[in-house]
Amino acid sequence: MKKQEKKQEENPSVGGPEEEILFTSLRAQTWDDFAGQKNIKESLRIGITAAKKRKEAIEHILLYGPPGLGKTTLSHLIAKEMESNIKITSGPAIERAGDLASILTNLEQGDILFIDEIHRLNKVVEETLYPAMEDYALDIVIGKGPSARTLRLDLPHFTIIGATTRIGLLSSPLRDRFGVIHRLSFYSPQELEAIILKAAKKLSVPIDRESILEIAKRGRGTPRIALKILKRARDFVQVKGEGKITKELINDALKMLEVDEVGLDSSDRRFIKAIIDKHAGGPVGAETIASTISEDVGTIEEVIEPYLMQIGFIKKTNRGRVVTKIAYHHFGLEAPKEDKKQQKIF
Repeated sequence: MKKQEKKQEENPSVGGPEEEILFTSLRAQTWDDFAGQKNIKESLRIGITAAKKRKEAIEHILLYGPPGLGKTTLSHLIAKEMESNIKITSGPAIERAGDLASILTNLEQGDILFIDEIHRLNKVVEETLYPAMEDYALDIVIGKGPSARTLRLDLPHFTIIGATTRIGLLSSPLRDRFGVIHRLSFYSPQELEAIILKAAKKLSVPIDRESILEIAKRGRGTPRIALKILKRARDFVQVKGEGKITKELINDALKMLEVDEVGLDSSDRRFIKAIIDKHAGGPVGAETIASTISEDVGTIEEVIEPYLMQIGFIKKTNRGRVVTKIAYHHFGLEAPKEDKKQQKIF
């Protein structure tokens, strides 16, 4: 538990219970409040409108992408638009087929079941889910051995919304049973600005334009991280300022949080410097880096790497991760010269 708390302090993108409560309280309540993901919103709204006209449940939906981009928020908006109840669970929470059966048999017509981290469902539970998604039926085995028999229970038409940060770990049979699949992408600074401004109004904290731009620039393209920075800035200015967030106070707060001008935190810098200092800039595998910096491989692949690749600080090759010239320049270092032998190959 202590190790997890330490990891949350070092990396703003690893949300703890406090950050989850914050994100929930600032969650968009309408489609107009939800900034970004324009094409996904339009596609979902068309699907919802069509389903309501047919008086049917909307198709099963799979949302994937890095954490903190709004998968849960979109699920709540879909449920609200469909005028349906939403029940929330996660892959690791459904340990046995009996747990899934209990959840499914309590659903009503048109209900939505949101399964977070759906890639972490175990194989038995996943196979039990197949007929439920496809035929709206649940097969239950009663008894053991030669006397065992199968009982099929009919289920009301419901919708499963699955969310995952690692779609590659989903089995093909499960992935193919989702009628709608969307990938959430990182947000632009302009989209983050709109989110920060609305959140500041909800928090009743004055903030100037320059501060909004500064938070958006360092928010790593992720609403959850931008909102966490906003809350930390609010705490900072209430103690050391006059209650209003200004650019100077924002810079002091971000310096305290160890977030630099492009949004890199201590974990990101430790990751890149480990590759540069101990592996000559790469290529190096994820597991080797994880061992070097005493970090979990999943955290590296799901939390640290996506943003670093987006801003061009690292690149993936067949041989492993490589630090780019842009990253060297950011840290004030001289990039190594390219191998002439490799240049001849290309």
